[in-house]
Amino acid sequence: MSASVELGLVLALLTAFGSVAGFLYKFKGAREAPEVQLSRPIHSTIELFRSPVYALGILIALISWGFHDGALALAPISLVQSVIAGGLVLLTVAADKLFGLPVARREWIGVGLTATGLAFLAATMSGDTSSAHSRYHPGSLAIFLIVVGVAGLVCCVRVKRPAWLAVSAGLLWATSDTSIKALSSHLSKLGIGVVVQPLAVVILVASLVGLLISARSLQLGDAVPMIALTSAAANLTTIAAGPLVFGEPWPQSTAGQAVRIVAFVLVIVAASLTPPPSAPQQPDAGAPVERMPGPPAAVGGHQGGEP
Repeated sequence: MSASVELGLVLALLTAFGSVAGFLYKFKGAREAPEVQLSRPIHSTIELFRSPVYALGILIALISWGFHDGALALAPISLVQSVIAGGLVLLTVAADKLFGLPVARREWIGVGLTATGLAFLAATMSGDTSSAHSRYHPGSLAIFLIVVGVAGLVCCVRVKRPAWLAVSAGLLWATSDTSIKALSSHLSKLGIGVVVQPLAVVILVASLVGLLISARSLQLGDAVPMIALTSAAANLTTIAAGPLVFGEPWPQSTAGQAVRIVAFVLVIVAASLTPPPSAPQQPDAGAPVERMPGPPAAVGGHQGGEP
């Protein structure tokens, strides 16, 4: 493994730390803010930033985003996203121990699955980690971005389903991440000129729209399942971009290919193993209501002593 790829994976690990912390602060801040209206994006964004906690979450996320950009420029995109996906282990610990949010047993099981997946991944990290694998075919990139971006917008249509909104944000961020990876291949040639490259516009729009949709999902759903769904959608899609768009090689042997596939599946399954909490059971309207001991009800349906 080259030194640049190693540095890229270190930056990916820092991205995972920052992503979890930023997400949890954004969750708290979004809950304090007025309801996000996707039809009024500028107004809703301003209202979100009125919350100091949300603004802190965005600041942490921006620092994490900088690490992420560096990681994507230095290391293969599938490995970077696998490391970030593995960082969801930190989500359950931070949510439970630092933020006092409920974490289900199934979510803790994800810790073991993630560790196993990353161990399998490490076993196949030979022969394909000597470069960043940033080159791409414009046609393949365009098709991938259109399919993923449109899928994200379609999921956003179901604005009353927080899980769909979380997946929508993840797909839009995957569109942005894949564009960042592609844009990194032009950095040495264009320099600061990359900011006017068409891919930069895709990055900006997909990131900002995804940010607003994510905030709405955090207002409607619980922190751990919403963050996990967003991260799983983003990571799974960007990992797929490695071989589909950037030509990242797979292990030559059948056993190596099987291990690599199992590694990716385990990491993503672990990230996704945070289902929304089941809704509390409502009492059956036709069932008899159990009354606590007390004075009998008065005529007219009022309790004794009630005017």
